[in-house]
Amino acid sequence: MGCGKAQGFLARKNVPVKERVSANREKLGRADALKLVRQVARVVVAKGQRVETSDMHKNPPGDEELLKALLGPTGYLRAPTLKVGDTLLVGFHERTYADYL
Repeated sequence: MGCGKAQGFLARKNVPVKERVSANREKLGRADALKLVRQVARVVVAKGQRVETSDMHKNPPGDEELLKALLGPTGYLRAPTLKVGDTLLVGFHERTYADYL
């Protein structure tokens, strides 16, 4: 997890982290990102103060729309990305983290 704000939030709330993968060391590209979203029921993407939620069972977005939200300018999965149960949180938004954690 590369975002200091997310790490600080998790530490303050004493949220246990089962697995941590460094976005700098392990680059997850298009195929990896799509594989990851296929494992969850909900994808929540935060960009600044805007938060968008996609239901992957009822109304999943197309691959290109998903990739636009999931990948950063480098073409790799944005950090921080957290998998919480059947939800994938992409980007940091404090209220959203509080809701899901």
